[in-house]
Amino acid sequence: MTTDTGSAMPREQAGVCAEGNLHGLYLLFNAEEQAEPALRGVLAEIAAWLQASVDQNADSAFNGFVAVGANYWDTLYPDARPAKLRPFPSFEQDDRKAPVQPVDLFIHIRSDRVDINHVAAMEVCHRLRGLVQLVEEVRSFRYLDNRDLTGFVDGTENPQGVHRREVALVGDEDTSFRGGSYIHIQRYQHNMDRWNGISLKQQEDTIGRTKMENVEYASQDKPLTCHIKRTNLKDDQGKSMEILRQSMPYGTMKEQGLFFISCCSTPVHFEAQLKSMIHGDGHGHYDHLLNFTQAVTGAAFFAPSLDFMESAVG
Repeated sequence: MTTDTGSAMPREQAGVCAEGNLHGLYLLFNAEEQAEPALRGVLAEIAAWLQASVDQNADSAFNGFVAVGANYWDTLYPDARPAKLRPFPSFEQDDRKAPVQPVDLFIHIRSDRVDINHVAAMEVCHRLRGLVQLVEEVRSFRYLDNRDLTGFVDGTENPQGVHRREVALVGDEDTSFRGGSYIHIQRYQHNMDRWNGISLKQQEDTIGRTKMENVEYASQDKPLTCHIKRTNLKDDQGKSMEILRQSMPYGTMKEQGLFFISCCSTPVHFEAQLKSMIHGDGHGHYDHLLNFTQAVTGAAFFAPSLDFMESAVG
């Protein structure tokens, strides 16, 4: 199997770095036993179909991508593995935890129309029939002006423009997997009654920015337990540990929350942020946003380039 596509950057899946949309639809699957030979071909076809659908549904800003679970990768693609691909990290401290729910496949669909997403999901499921079992389906939506259901703007720290690709896509550090992205997902359930029961100032101190104006606190004013303090990290060289967030709210009248999606050229940044949220800084300063929301799922994936998926079919 040929995996190195030469000096040119392979074709990445468009949905990884796409700008935000009004609606999302996420499909999580586990593969049937012995499905791999057929599944490799079908997944390459689905990824190509999603890519072609970007132009066909340009008026709705359609995009999507296919990602393969860290625990399933070697079964599906035994001949090559992304250098840093590993299972979802398991962190737990007191009543705070990041549950792990390994899933074989994650298919991410987004556009500005619910019906377009639904039709795309039907097509994906039709192509995968007999090869997988649907584990979970989540439908998300844009809330107000890109806010989480807590009322705060989400993704303010996201990279912009061409920097999105620099943050999200693997480069020359792993030549066989250039154009791919390490994907981490968590479905968070918010305790909205508890959140709405505290004052506006307490909410703002929990996040580290103002609610309506979306103004970040000055550095000296940020509580050590605020969400921004616990997630805006730097590496040993003082460089920001950025991720591209593709998260969106979801909800019914029984349950509301955030479907968190991290896309990055390395899993290290997400893992460091999650550890900082749960374990804190070693002095008891964990992320107090976790007093109001709880992750109920967690899984790690890799979204390979279109070229890799096609070459893997042989």
